[in-house]
Amino acid sequence: MNENECCCGCTDVNSSKLTEIIAKYVDTRGALIPVLHEAQEVYGYLPETVLKKISDGLNVPMAEIYGVVTFYTQFSLNPKGRFKINVCMGTACYVKGSGDILEAFRKKLGIDVGQCTEDGKFSLDACRCIGACGLAPVIMINDDVHGRLLPEDVDGILEKYEEL
Repeated sequence: MNENECCCGCTDVNSSKLTEIIAKYVDTRGALIPVLHEAQEVYGYLPETVLKKISDGLNVPMAEIYGVVTFYTQFSLNPKGRFKINVCMGTACYVKGSGDILEAFRKKLGIDVGQCTEDGKFSLDACRCIGACGLAPVIMINDDVHGRLLPEDVDGILEKYEEL
């Protein structure tokens, strides 16, 4: 950690951006969600130090902020990897074995859903539906869709991204 970073890895530059975001919305009714979105764009996720600054800046209780952040799936309290793996757990995918695919990713990466590998390369999440039911079971890695998968496909998929 250098002198320009806090405990969550945010920099003075990011802190200044967050201050600007809060100032832009400070007198706006319903500002919390837009501020959270913009803050997450800056930091990649929403660490507690950022939530505290938002709470103080908008005069919104931390309990309300946590309620919003934990209710909406687009917000994350944990860092995300360079490659964001989303395993579809919608009905079509689940029936065709997405649970086994999720388990294969968990074992191979050594992380659980909602976590990021130590090197920051991969994060793992489960989602409700990707909208590609005809390709079930499906995963997305960033914007890439991989369908008709089997658990034994996981190693090969990860190898392709390891090389990038």
